[in-house]
Amino acid sequence: MMGALAALIAYLLGGIPFGLLIGKFMAGTDVRNEGSGNIGATNVLRTAGPLAGILTLLLDAAKGLLAVWLADRLTGGSTLWMSAAALAVLLGHAFPAWLNFKGGKAVATCLGALGYLTPLPLLAVVLIFVLVVAWTRYLSLGSILAAALYPLACWMILHPAWPIIVCALGSATLIVTRHSGNIARIRAGEERVFRFQRDRA
Repeated sequence: MMGALAALIAYLLGGIPFGLLIGKFMAGTDVRNEGSGNIGATNVLRTAGPLAGILTLLLDAAKGLLAVWLADRLTGGSTLWMSAAALAVLLGHAFPAWLNFKGGKAVATCLGALGYLTPLPLLAVVLIFVLVVAWTRYLSLGSILAAALYPLACWMILHPAWPIIVCALGSATLIVTRHSGNIARIRAGEERVFRFQRDRA
């Protein structure tokens, strides 16, 4: 019962659209109608500025961490329900009920949730992300490769129980599929490179 409650709370937490709220509050803009139309930190940075982007990143990560932390406390550290909460908070961010199931790509939320659940494997793929972005300047490519390698990192570093493996595979699949448009643009040579500043009109 408490595990199911933890998963439900995680989904609801994931659905809090911090990027949308921050964009409206700090720049008076609906980020869904600007740039890529995504409510995540990258689009908020491009459309509402660096501070708004950083706040979105931190808050989206924080809701992921909080979701898994609550599951830990409510279920006495159950690996099954912590893994379920991690997946639920990512799904809540990607498919929020109150935004017609049109949310973000869940990368920042993944940092918080999986950082609590599996810190060492996450750190390993974050290093890969940093290297890829430094080399290519494509945030999306760094996110895709890091997500794709995360299940392998979990297995190699932790040899974890099956719920964490399922969570790792589910998280990786979600993030990679949410970047399908980015993959198409990278192949076409049309993906925008990362710049730490707001796009000019």
